[in-house]
Amino acid sequence: MNEDIVGKAYDSRLMKRLLVYLRPHVAVVSIAFLTIVGGALVDLAQPWLTQQAIDRYITTGNLGGLLRLTMLFLALLLFGFACDYFQTFILQTTGQRIMHTLRMQVYGHLQRLDLKFFDRNPVGRLMTRVTSDVDALNDLFASGVVTVFGDVLTLTGIMIAMLVMSWRLALVAFVVLPGIAWVTAWFRRNAREAYREIRNLIARLNAFLQEHITGISTVQLFAEEPRTFQKFDVINARHRDVNIASIFFYAVFYPAIEILAALSGALIIWIGGWWSQEGIVSVGVLVAFLQYSRRFFQPISDLSEKFNILQAAMVASERIFALLDTPVEIMTPAAPARRPAGARGRIEFDHVWFAYEGDRFVLRDVSFVVEPGQRLGVVGATGSGKTTLVSLLLRFYEVNRGRILIDGVDIRTMDLADVRGMIGLVLQDVHMFSGTIASNIRLGRADIDDATVRRAAAAVHAAPFIEALPGGYDAPVVERGATLSTGQKQLLAFARALAFEPSVLVLDEATSNIDTATEALIEDALKVLMAGRTTLAIAHRLSTIQDMDRILVLHKGELRESGTHQELLARRGLYHRLYQLQFRDQVLAGPATAS
Repeated sequence: MNEDIVGKAYDSRLMKRLLVYLRPHVAVVSIAFLTIVGGALVDLAQPWLTQQAIDRYITTGNLGGLLRLTMLFLALLLFGFACDYFQTFILQTTGQRIMHTLRMQVYGHLQRLDLKFFDRNPVGRLMTRVTSDVDALNDLFASGVVTVFGDVLTLTGIMIAMLVMSWRLALVAFVVLPGIAWVTAWFRRNAREAYREIRNLIARLNAFLQEHITGISTVQLFAEEPRTFQKFDVINARHRDVNIASIFFYAVFYPAIEILAALSGALIIWIGGWWSQEGIVSVGVLVAFLQYSRRFFQPISDLSEKFNILQAAMVASERIFALLDTPVEIMTPAAPARRPAGARGRIEFDHVWFAYEGDRFVLRDVSFVVEPGQRLGVVGATGSGKTTLVSLLLRFYEVNRGRILIDGVDIRTMDLADVRGMIGLVLQDVHMFSGTIASNIRLGRADIDDATVRRAAAAVHAAPFIEALPGGYDAPVVERGATLSTGQKQLLAFARALAFEPSVLVLDEATSNIDTATEALIEDALKVLMAGRTTLAIAHRLSTIQDMDRILVLHKGELRESGTHQELLARRGLYHRLYQLQFRDQVLAGPATAS
C-alpha cells in the first residue's frame, strides 16, 4: 500500500464513497442541517436587530419598543444556543457511529486477508489505518461535510444583508477580499503539504514502535537500545519539525485574517463615520456593519480550517479504501463442496508447486498421502519447505500448481472455516492473547465448557502448573503470555488443540522449545492427542518423530525420501546424514544404538 499518497483537495470519487456511510443517518443529519440554518439566521439577525434598536428606538427615545426588541434579541440568543447544542450533539454522535462502522469494516476486512498481504505491510502501518485515519474521517463527518454549508450560508447571507443595508459601505468592507483570497490560497497550499508529511511520519512512528516494542527482548539482548533510540529520534524529530512548520502556517494565517478584518473595520469606521455625518448612512447601519464585518471573516477562517479537514479526509479515505479494495485472494467459494459422510481426515498433496514470490519455488512437485489416523513426520534442513506444507494445508497461501485434498476433496472448493476447523495446529512459537488461562484454551468457543477445558489441560499435563497459579484457570494472561514460560505456553497450546477435537493434527516444531523433563511429561499427552487422528508432525529434532508411521524427507523443496525411521536409516541417504549430524556419538558407538 502506497504511503506517499498526496490526494486531491477534493476528490468526487472518494466523496461519493464516503457519503455512503452518511446515508443511514440522513434523517438525523437533516435535523442537524436545519439547526445549522437556524444558527446562521440567528447570526444574521443580531446585527440587524442592533441597527433597528439604534435607529428606531434609542435615537427616538422609544423605551417600550426597545424593551420588546431586547426580549426578541434574548429569545434569538436562546434559540441560537439550542441550535448550536443540537448541531454539535447530532453531528458528533453521527461521526462516532460512522467511525465505529468504518473501523469494524476495516478490521473485518483485515481478518479475511491472506498472510501474503501481512508479509508486505507492517502492522504499525495497518494500525494507523484503523486508528488515526478513521479519526480523520470522523472529523469530516462531525465538523466538516455538513457544517461547511452553514459557513457558506452565513457568508452569503452577510454579503446580501450588507448590500441591502448599504451597497456603498458593503463595497468598502469588501475591499480587503483580494488579500483574503491570496492569504487563504497560500495557507491551503502549504498546510496541505505539511499535513501529508505529518500523516506519513505518524505511520512510520507507529510501524517503528510496534516492531521494536514487540522485539524489545532482542533489542535489550544485543544492547541495541542506543541505535534504536537514535533511529526513533530521527523519525520523531522529523515529525516535530514538520508539525512546527505547519504551526508557522497557522500562526501566520489567522493573525493575517485578523489584520485584514481589522483593516476592513477601520475603513468602515472612517468612511462610514464620514457618511454618517453626511446623512448617507445612519448610525445604526454603521454599528450593524461593524458587527457584520466581524462575522464576515469568521466563516472564511472556518472554511480554511475545514479545507484542512477535507484534505485530511481525502488522504485518509484514499488509504482506507485502498485497504478495503485489496482483494481477498483466499476465500470460500460460492458453492462450497462437502466432505464425504464418515470422512476421517485423509490428506493428499498432489504434485504441489508453490512460490512466495515469482518463480522462486519453495516446493517443487511434492506428492504424498497421509491415510486417516496415520502419523506422518516431516524433516529436512532449514528452508526445505517443511513449514510451507502447513501453510498450504491451512490455506494461508494458495498453491501455484497441483492441489491439496482432504478426504478426496480439493481444499480450494471447500468452506474455508471447515478446512481450518478440522485441523488442530500447534506451532513452535505459541501466541497467547490477553485474558485468562481458560479463555486462551477455548479461544471464545462457547461449546467448549469449563469441564472440557479442564480435561484437555489434564490430558497434556498442564493442569498442575495451571492450578498452582493464583486464580487457577481464571489466572490472568498478559499480552503475548509474557509471564508464562515457553514450556507452559507450549502445554497450553496442546490443551487448546485437544479441546477443539480436530480430526487432523499438525505439529510444527511443537516440542522444540521444551526441555527434556517437560518433553518426557508430554510424550503421553502427544499419544492422547494423536490417537485416532491424522497427524502431520514437522520436526527438526529427529528424536521426536522416530516412532511415526512414516517420515518424509524434504530437500530444497523436493520430496527426496519416504519411509519409516529404520527404512530411511538403512538407505543411508539424506535422512541418514541428518541422523548422523544429530546423533553422531550414538552412531559411532555402534549399530545397536543407531536403531
